[in-house]
Amino acid sequence: MRIVVLAGGIGGARFLRGLKKAVPDAEITVIGNTGDDIHLFGLRVCPDLDTVMYTLGGGINEEQGWGRTDETFHLKEELAAYGVGPDWFGLGDRDFATHVVRTQMLGAGYPLSAVTEALCDRWQPGVRLIPMTDDRVETHVAVTLPPDGTDGTGVTEGTEGPGGRSAAGGEQRAVHFQEYWVRLRASVPAHAVVPVGADRAKPAPGVLEAIAEADTVLFPPSNPVVSIGTILAVPGIREAIADAGVPVVGLSPIVGGSPVRGMADKVLAAVGVESTAAAVAEHYGSGLLDGWLVDTVDAAAVERVTAAGIRCRAVPLMMTDVDATARMAGEALALADEVRA
Repeated sequence: MRIVVLAGGIGGARFLRGLKKAVPDAEITVIGNTGDDIHLFGLRVCPDLDTVMYTLGGGINEEQGWGRTDETFHLKEELAAYGVGPDWFGLGDRDFATHVVRTQMLGAGYPLSAVTEALCDRWQPGVRLIPMTDDRVETHVAVTLPPDGTDGTGVTEGTEGPGGRSAAGGEQRAVHFQEYWVRLRASVPAHAVVPVGADRAKPAPGVLEAIAEADTVLFPPSNPVVSIGTILAVPGIREAIADAGVPVVGLSPIVGGSPVRGMADKVLAAVGVESTAAAVAEHYGSGLLDGWLVDTVDAAAVERVTAAGIRCRAVPLMMTDVDATARMAGEALALADEVRA
């Protein structure tokens, strides 16, 4: 069985761990989101790719779901002592090594897809991990600062905002997604989410081929806007999935009207989508999705999703442990078999 999975960070990585247990002999290709990538301290940081790689390779900090296990932060502390920031992004000493190697290889002319393959040689994640593109794409968020002149964290901004307007006036500005998510904790209103550069990007080598050869395509319970949505924004990927002629099944990241993890409701609101399991299915659309799983608490949504032309089932969707996640993955594959039949 050849399965293609579009994956963001923590939710996608944990789902993949369950999928591997559910179908240990499957050939799994993961198309990873790179819209969250950011340049810090002169280094290229790829949070979603690394979260998948560390989780499946046994190096993830299980409690927080990102970063390395047994991590220390001496380098970050030393940089802060020199007054070098930002201090809001938690790069640990072990994690720094990955970014140094990646940046050196990129500087030597290797594309991100080749670099990712080389990094995976160490971690042996048991899947083929491909970035969605080798081109630079960065997700930015248009936000409004509060009228009290703070940035939403209680820190006062400068007196002049973009274009010379007063930051105290609550004007809009664009920030990198990581700043919105990590530093601001999605605490200020978001009005737009833009994957900058996606419209000019090309799918990385192997992406379209993997989709064309797949038996099933899965959308795990990752963020539908800034994870899976960003992957689909790369020209050619959405079209390849829609035209593949194989079942495309997704699992809702919204349970009972709230995100299972994170703040997906904030970015859904920014693109005009309500935070419900049915609305996310409709956001993807019947032209892309064939099947959709909602949690049992959202069983009432099955009728609405079915009416939208998407086969739908209600099953437990909480990834409480690997066994529960494997059962979720099995349900997704069973729904794919229904579609295929």
